[in-house]
Amino acid sequence: MPLTTDYSLFTIHHSPYLHTMAFNFQTFRTRALTAIVFVLVMLGGLLWNQWSFLLLFSVIHIGCWVEYKSLIGKIDPRYLGISPIHQAGAIIAGLGFMCWMTDDQYSIGDIFLHEVGGWILLGSLTGLILLKLIKGRMPDWKIIGYTVGGLLYISLSWGLLADLYNEISSPTFSGNDGWLLPMLIIATIWINDTMAYIVGSFIGKTPFSPISPKKTWEGTIGGAILAVVVVTVIAVYWLELDMIQMIIITITAAVMGTLGDLFESKLKRMAGVKDSGNFMPGHGGFLDRFDSLLLATPYVWLLLFLTR
Repeated sequence: MPLTTDYSLFTIHHSPYLHTMAFNFQTFRTRALTAIVFVLVMLGGLLWNQWSFLLLFSVIHIGCWVEYKSLIGKIDPRYLGISPIHQAGAIIAGLGFMCWMTDDQYSIGDIFLHEVGGWILLGSLTGLILLKLIKGRMPDWKIIGYTVGGLLYISLSWGLLADLYNEISSPTFSGNDGWLLPMLIIATIWINDTMAYIVGSFIGKTPFSPISPKKTWEGTIGGAILAVVVVTVIAVYWLELDMIQMIIITITAAVMGTLGDLFESKLKRMAGVKDSGNFMPGHGGFLDRFDSLLLATPYVWLLLFLTR
């Protein structure tokens, strides 16, 4: 979790902090305005069409990678010394994987994006390997490990989210709009974080983790229960989806989202920073906004893959 309190109710991620702090109207206005813009951009990207969805998360993918390099560079300064080709190759490989995970609805004439993405992924990874071989010295496996870690932490998650948009991971969602499943996951995390903050503020007493000392067990459990109930009820009684599967999906998203939040907080503590970036005034960076979704997505995808 961030080392400072996030008071917005309009982000992918919050901290259920107990706090005593004087109200600052200027700070509130900045946070509120940026939060409104954030929500509008997210909804526009998710709901317009498949191309806006892919463009939105491609931009998020790049932003997450830039911040990831900065965080790892503060933990191990040697990573700041990677070449621009190394960094660009990793980002392009990730974008290639995202494109590879799309389906036939992403096409221009007879050109299918998933085929192009496969070649981009293969070419970029091959280029990175050749670059290391050309240098003619033993590779620094720790530096390579950081890059592989970024591909698994960031690129894998957004690629799998693109696959979830394809509606092919579970027959439960076949016939629905592609945005539905990603939106349900995001809504679960959104409600979980918001309700955890509110419940923790009112009744939170027991610290949840040393990584985030102001987060409480009461807030964490209360937020998860409310998120699971609200999203499941809407999905079952309004969208007519399967109850058991929705309960499993929402529980997975809430639990893994909380752990994703803690994981990014651990990275920031190791790096000695309170925010991963500052692309949203008053709210932090890309990783701050999407840390929960980054970890929740692969586990929801795996769950649906195993049960389809």
